[in-house]
Amino acid sequence: MSRFIPTPRAGTETGAGTVLMLGLVLGAITLAVAAALLSAAVVAGARAGTAANLAALAGADALRGLRSGDPCTVAAAVAARNQAEVAHCSPETQAGTLTVTVRAPVPLLPWQASAEARAGPPPGALREPG
Repeated sequence: MSRFIPTPRAGTETGAGTVLMLGLVLGAITLAVAAALLSAAVVAGARAGTAANLAALAGADALRGLRSGDPCTVAAAVAARNQAEVAHCSPETQAGTLTVTVRAPVPLLPWQASAEARAGPPPGALREPG
C-alpha cells in the first residue's frame, strides 16, 4: 500500500518568503534610523564640547583683562556663534578661572547635548610670593 502525497500546485504558495523579506527590510530600516540618531547625538555632543571650550577660553581672557567685556557675556557671545547657549557661567576672580556649561540642540531628538569647560591658569599658579 502506497501513500499518496500531494504536490503543491502552481499559485498555491503561502507567502512566507514575502513576509521574511518584509521583516528583513523593516529591520534594516530600523537599524539605519537608530544609527542616524546616534550619530546626530555624537555630533551634537562634540559641538557642545567645542563651544564650551571656546566660550571658557574667551571668557577667561576677558576675566584676565586681555579682552574687554564681562566674562560671562563674552562667553555667551562665543557660544552663540557656535550654535550653543550658556546654561551656567561662574567666574572665579581670585583664581582667574571661568567655568562654563553650555547646551547645544540635537537634531531629531527631544533633548540637548551639554558640556562643561574650565579655562584659566592651573590651580595655585597665582599664589602671592611668600
